[in-house]
Amino acid sequence: MKQQSTVRTPVVILNGFLGSGKTTLFRNLLAQSKKKNISVCAVVNDMSDLDVDGELIASTEVAEENDSMFESIHSCVLSSTQGIKKLDEALKKLLLKQQPELIIIETSGSCHPMPLIEFFNLQSHLKLTGVLALVDTLMLAHDYGYGQQLFPRMKNNLQHQKRDMINLLVEQIMFCSHLILTKADRIRKEKLDEVADHIQPINPFVSILSVLNGNFAIEELLKIPEYDFHRVAQLIQELKPTIDEEASGDRPYNMATRVIKDDRPFHPQRLWDVCHKYLDQRIYRSKGFFWLASRNNISLLWNQAAGSISLELIGHWRSGILEEDNNRLLESEIKLLKEKIANEYGRFGDRHCHLTVIGDKTQVDRFTNALKSCFLTEEEIMHWELEGQFPDPWPKNLVKVAN
Repeated sequence: MKQQSTVRTPVVILNGFLGSGKTTLFRNLLAQSKKKNISVCAVVNDMSDLDVDGELIASTEVAEENDSMFESIHSCVLSSTQGIKKLDEALKKLLLKQQPELIIIETSGSCHPMPLIEFFNLQSHLKLTGVLALVDTLMLAHDYGYGQQLFPRMKNNLQHQKRDMINLLVEQIMFCSHLILTKADRIRKEKLDEVADHIQPINPFVSILSVLNGNFAIEELLKIPEYDFHRVAQLIQELKPTIDEEASGDRPYNMATRVIKDDRPFHPQRLWDVCHKYLDQRIYRSKGFFWLASRNNISLLWNQAAGSISLELIGHWRSGILEEDNNRLLESEIKLLKEKIANEYGRFGDRHCHLTVIGDKTQVDRFTNALKSCFLTEEEIMHWELEGQFPDPWPKNLVKVAN
């Protein structure tokens, strides 16, 4: 009698450099899975102790309704030895009581794809299909001459036996099955083809697709065939000694992470000035939740990649809602909000600033300390509490983070 074959669950990896748009795509895919009744399990990896991406994914409607479909791995990069161990544990936990149609994994931007590809090549119940490399076209335009300088700088690193973020970016492209260009709407349209032409030779076997605001049909992920392990076998053999050595560290590529936690708001003008003065391509990523003294009712998402910063609206602070004269709340709702705020540690209720900064070890402290100088001083807090105003050059119209 013919033995019945084991059903293997498809796995898609969203890989790509810091700030390339993986979380935006991930949230979009999860939202589609609910609307289209496609059962999905999700794993997100955020190197920061704050687990910003984990919080954003957990706040999606589908994750809130079914927390058993979501696992977050933070404080280490997924491609490290510790990260692979945690991934194995997370997948076993997710699959213990469910059989999803698809598993989607969002890696940290500093994650090298090779250890993950090796891991899934040994799995009997999981089938790696897509390894999507997301590439920020705005970053390529600003920092690498629309992609033209990327491979030459990689070759220069090889000649000098140097490994840094350029090696990681190029190797993410080399190992991918699908190359996704993001933020293409932020460069001139005629330059998009130029970017594609410059980076296509890095991996000539894959097609290049431009995706805006995470708009990618989840059905397309279900159509992807199994990942071609044979195509990258030689590449794995060449890189294995180096990548194995890097896997012993949680933060490779001369990269450091800093965390900022404070209950005070940012001075909007000072924050604007600091970002324009201190931010450059050596600060790879900063992300988190914060508030401005000039907009004390709303919770904001800080989202920076290379020289680009966006502010997005998360929602309203509970404290701000209570302070509104006409909040239209029932007495029971007001009581509940007050109880929740009473459990907060900050002196401004639930308002807080929690940011993570990732950058070159030689530069990360310089930018982090500059950001800390933007918090209101005690004198400015007294001015603010007396309803004093602060100049605010940041855009007035903010996009709300979609669920």
